[in-house]
Amino acid sequence: QLQLVESGGDLVQPGGSLRLSCVISGFTLDYYAIAWFRQAPGKEREGVSCISSSGRTILYTDSVKGRFTVSRDHAKNTVYLQMNSLKPEDTATYYCAADWTPYGDRCKYHDIEYWGKGTPVTVSS
Repeated sequence: QLQLVESGGDLVQPGGSLRLSCVISGFTLDYYAIAWFRQAPGKEREGVSCISSSGRTILYTDSVKGRFTVSRDHAKNTVYLQMNSLKPEDTATYYCAADWTPYGDRCKYHDIEYWGKGTPVTVSS
């Protein structure tokens, strides 16, 4: 059964760093693009970053460019989101999601079938 489990969320001060993990089971990263989303209280969910199944396409939303880095470890079937220089506006629950696109370069933030349950990130002094 396909499953995604996020972890690594925490309370951190502005300017701090966190690394989120998305452990995937039931499928190989070669077949799925993995996207990170976040949703703050009272706001719509937004796509933050995406890495294609080929690894050749990596996307970031403008507000996190230069601060966040997505990566993956095939051996651990895990995708990471390294978040540096965190700001209060990064406060949200972060989700990873999987999009079926075997050995492809596609990354998208819509019509994604498989989701984790999220991990909360709070940036506050």
